[in-house]
Amino acid sequence: MDDIDHGLLRYYPAADGARLAYRVHHCGMRDAPALVMVHGVASNSTRFSELSDQMRLRGTWDLLRPDLRGHGASMRRGTLSRELWCRDLLALLDAEGHERAVFLGHSLGAQVIMDLAVAHPARVRGLILVDPVFPGALRGMLGLVRRLAPVNRLVIALLAAAQRLGIGRRRFPYRDLAALDARTRERLRRNEAEHIGRLYMNPRADLRYLPLRNYLQDLREVVRPVPDPCRIRVPVLVLRSAGASVSDRDAVAAQIIRFPLGQEVAIDADHWLLTERPVEARHAIEHWCEQLIGETPPSPV
Repeated sequence: MDDIDHGLLRYYPAADGARLAYRVHHCGMRDAPALVMVHGVASNSTRFSELSDQMRLRGTWDLLRPDLRGHGASMRRGTLSRELWCRDLLALLDAEGHERAVFLGHSLGAQVIMDLAVAHPARVRGLILVDPVFPGALRGMLGLVRRLAPVNRLVIALLAAAQRLGIGRRRFPYRDLAALDARTRERLRRNEAEHIGRLYMNPRADLRYLPLRNYLQDLREVVRPVPDPCRIRVPVLVLRSAGASVSDRDAVAAQIIRFPLGQEVAIDADHWLLTERPVEARHAIEHWCEQLIGETPPSPV
């Protein structure tokens, strides 16, 4: 698969032998801390291309951006789950020689790293949750997906049977989410964009880039229960969109305050902070990471 010039794709072996893709920036410092960025539904590592390129952490941190199994250049047609993605993230740390890392996740990615922090706390230095999804708070399209979860599981099983018969083997192009963000911001500046949720939660567009079974498994996983925040005993930064339309804001706020070592930053956006408010989100992430490991941020220019 051709790279799209957002950092060269590398590959690492998962525990089951799968060959999975990621992008990495090495700062060149020995024993540098690592930040692993985990994307959400129907996404890939280019979700964080702009963030990675512009972070001042590049000088002192290693930045890792995997394509989760079943997405982008880690395309696999098989069973996907948050537990499997967690095992893949541990394999990535091992391949890169990091005992532990700070993990950043958006939406479904935030759920994956919450699972990781509960199951493997020794490998997790801290969590940055960008608009984490709490299934009980979902509304709108994802609320409907949650209510129809039994139907979704049935369709997934039927698609799995079809795949075993050799049906559905076409190749999928790699989606450039950084370019999508740039186009969306231009439309927003011109007041031409429709509600951003309809641009970024569009099954017809998403299914151009991954198989239907993979997409439905993403949706199945995003509406599954998540760990009780009280069980997560590492420092947590929650970046929350103040105007989020995919979840009930009061219900989400009630979950966020349950993190024992949590800190919340609310930013005026919907559910795509890195698209809508990239500078504010980046500054919050940088400041929290520097505080976490005792770095002194540079003085403002």
